Amino acid sequence: MKENIVQEKSFLFAVRIINLYKYLTTAKKEFVLSKQILRSGTSVGANIEESIGGRSDKEFLFKLEISYKEARETIYWLKLLKATDYISVNEFESIYGEADEICRILAKIILTLKGK
Repeated sequence: MKENIVQEKSFLFAVRIINLYKYLTTAKKEFVLSKQILRSGTSVGANIEESIGGRSDKEFLFKLEISYKEARETIYWLKLLKATDYISVNEFESIYGEADEICRILAKIILTLKGK
């Protein structure tokens, strides 16, 4: 099977998001923001998986656009967690870098598909 970089990166990102959620709920006793980032952060990869199984090019593109929006939302929650001192600057920069990379990859794929 051909390697799919965005599929792989979004899965590993979801694992990190789940670990962040566990950390926030156990160590920081934070339950509202952590649930939001859990939903959006794991949704990125889930929608990419759905796009791969799409029935048409239009459906494929639509699911990738949802993935992009979910990744952007996750970045928002990460910024909020950093601004409210739930995560350190180092923790933020580490996971933000992954989210930003996924956004850039998805944006490039989406632009390429729309150009066809």
